[in-house]
Amino acid sequence: MQKPESYDDVQINKGYTPPQVGGHYLTIKQVVETKNKNNKDMIVVLFDFDKNDVQPGFFTKEFKDDVRPDKKWPYLGTEYINCEDQTTGQCSKRLKSFITAYEKSNNCEAVWGDKFAAQFKNKKIGGVFGEVENEYNGKISMRHKLRWFCETSRVDGATVPDPVYLPKNETAKKDDGFMNIPEGGEEEIPWG
Repeated sequence: MQKPESYDDVQINKGYTPPQVGGHYLTIKQVVETKNKNNKDMIVVLFDFDKNDVQPGFFTKEFKDDVRPDKKWPYLGTEYINCEDQTTGQCSKRLKSFITAYEKSNNCEAVWGDKFAAQFKNKKIGGVFGEVENEYNGKISMRHKLRWFCETSRVDGATVPDPVYLPKNETAKKDDGFMNIPEGGEEEIPWG
């Protein structure tokens, strides 16, 4: 093989740097009104780290660097908020928290109705990131994900939340492929 002409000019991939845990200044890029899988109202909030943040333009860069033809706004820069609590049917705490943080960060009142989603474009809000355990294609890893929105005045000095772990299933198979046998269950084994 001959050395490609632009070989010396190409920068190598230095690896992925995740969002830092703790408080971040955010800019809301877009809010979309939609329905969840139960046909209930929900909003999808697309955001990026603000120019005043420690990681400005983080998700915009990730989006621009995505070479897939069907690229979407990065998962970690997207928040899905059900408008209704699935148990009580009342307004969800997550929606109320988002709206309250938006109002306090922008010194305004939310406008409800036909132009609801449009009011958020390019507005400021705070967010707190923390570690969340995630399973994808059978592999478990920790991600730095938005845990909640907050008002911008609470970003500096925000406490890093405790990690969130996936629930552990006591009867699940161990990684070695053998089933956990509960104590005293040896009599139930047909070959023992």
